[in-house]
Amino acid sequence: MFTTRPELAGTFGMVASTHWLASAAGMAVLERGGNAFDAAAAAGFTLHVTEPHMNGPGGEVPAIFATAADPVPHVLCGQGVAPAAATIGRFRAEGLTLVPGTGLLAATVPGAVGAWLTLLRDHGTLPLRDILRYAIEYAEHGHPAAESVVLTIETVEELFRTYWPTSAAQWLPVARPGELVRNPALAATYRRLVDEAVGPTREAQLDAAIRAWSEGFVAEELDVFCRTEILDDSGRPHTGLLTGADLAAWRPSYERPVRLDAFGWTVHKVGAWSQGPVLLQQLAVLRELGELPPAGSAEEIHRVVEVAKLCFADRDANYGDADVPLDHLLSAGYAAERARLVTDRAAEPLRPGTGRLPAHVTEGDEVPVTGIGTGEPTLSPLGTTRGDTCHIDVVDRWGNVISATPSGGWLQSSPTVPSLGFCLGTRAQMFWLEEGLPNSLAPGKRPRTTLSPSLATRDGRVLSFGTPGGDQQDQWQLSFLLNHAAHGMNLQEAIDAPAWHTTAFASSFHPRATGTELVIESRVDDAVREELARRGHHVVVAQPWSLGRLSAVSRDSGTGLLHAAANARGMQGYAIGR
Repeated sequence: MFTTRPELAGTFGMVASTHWLASAAGMAVLERGGNAFDAAAAAGFTLHVTEPHMNGPGGEVPAIFATAADPVPHVLCGQGVAPAAATIGRFRAEGLTLVPGTGLLAATVPGAVGAWLTLLRDHGTLPLRDILRYAIEYAEHGHPAAESVVLTIETVEELFRTYWPTSAAQWLPVARPGELVRNPALAATYRRLVDEAVGPTREAQLDAAIRAWSEGFVAEELDVFCRTEILDDSGRPHTGLLTGADLAAWRPSYERPVRLDAFGWTVHKVGAWSQGPVLLQQLAVLRELGELPPAGSAEEIHRVVEVAKLCFADRDANYGDADVPLDHLLSAGYAAERARLVTDRAAEPLRPGTGRLPAHVTEGDEVPVTGIGTGEPTLSPLGTTRGDTCHIDVVDRWGNVISATPSGGWLQSSPTVPSLGFCLGTRAQMFWLEEGLPNSLAPGKRPRTTLSPSLATRDGRVLSFGTPGGDQQDQWQLSFLLNHAAHGMNLQEAIDAPAWHTTAFASSFHPRATGTELVIESRVDDAVREELARRGHHVVVAQPWSLGRLSAVSRDSGTGLLHAAANARGMQGYAIGR
């Protein structure tokens, strides 16, 4: 099978991410003697600089990892919570039925930097200076602007000029693709974190950096900036609700992942405050349906899409930072019930088997779209880049491995904080302003995020994988895993295979519309697309290499062999290793 690049193999270390400079920074850290967690953090901070339309310091990062000393996977939660002042009543008093997708009202506590610093403190080996040097150098001296960054800035150029002057000062005039761009304010922020990382031990130094972020100069600057009135996509200006006290009250946390055995692997996911368990639900239902049809056939695509529609309806009716009945949702009995709903015809969407869908979804509330910024960070149905998320996978020779999906703090979604060089996130747009739902807005609560890193284990082997893509993450990851685990493709073949997804569920992003389409890359055979249409699917043909930006790494403890692969889609992702 032709692949766009080889599946890498070696024994020293592997780094795969959504930008070649981040992968190179991670590999440089491995070469300096750092471990997988040092390398992942260096790559993550570099992505803040090189993919600012996809993630930033004001965003968030969930991760799943295993250490050489303890191969049992753990979750690191770098998803910040809603501010203390963020109540449904507060938003309703503003005349809002949804949390805006842009501006300051949608900010949660920024979690990404605290999570990376916590990971370094507890599992890294190198000093902070050695981790941040790459991000600082690229921010201070420049890095070549990726075409997708340029296109994103062009999309919101008028917004910046007219309403968000701090963003205009940082990002305008628009650079040309490949031209060096700099962010001296962000470089200064990271230099100050390094300078404030003082203490008798490496752990104490990282604790000092965490305090500088959450209780010191960063928290103080964000508090001041959030008192500014900013126009958002409600069409009106609002000040933010986030305060320095909100930052001081929150810290990243560790959790056990949710897991399921399917197709010969144990798959581990972040809990139901993310959409992660929806991948496991899909696997459980597919397992009940028996042997998979041939890879890429109309029968396989139809089956997988129909299962996705059922499971994403369950996501929207049940998931959130609440007491979610995952034991029931992942049980064989419930999966069998759901499997019996799959026929040879395309079914209607929005059929949860338990729980309650939001009224906005079932009653079809219309929300005006103003075009103020870009609330959704991912790909349009046709694969047109509007922004995105990031992903990082790292494995080292000792057996440390991590899958992380940084996102939020998109330059196009909230104005730049000029003294810090980055903007806040807008993840609160994923809450519902309706009482009594698992994902209803409440102070101190995590929004049900789309970010969904993955680990899978099997007989001494570990596989780390993930992708950007908002609601599509756990559809594209499912296709990858089925290609690898059930159809026997290697990592690169599984990534390069034609991709598809359905939009037939409620979007997680403002204005929270429900789609109808089966989006499929044009590389899929005409006869397959025609058969899917005959079965009742609304088939929309996307560009041939446009859906997903997966990466993956793996390790076999029996042989010591490491493997890695990355995505040609988007022309930025890269895997490096030896």
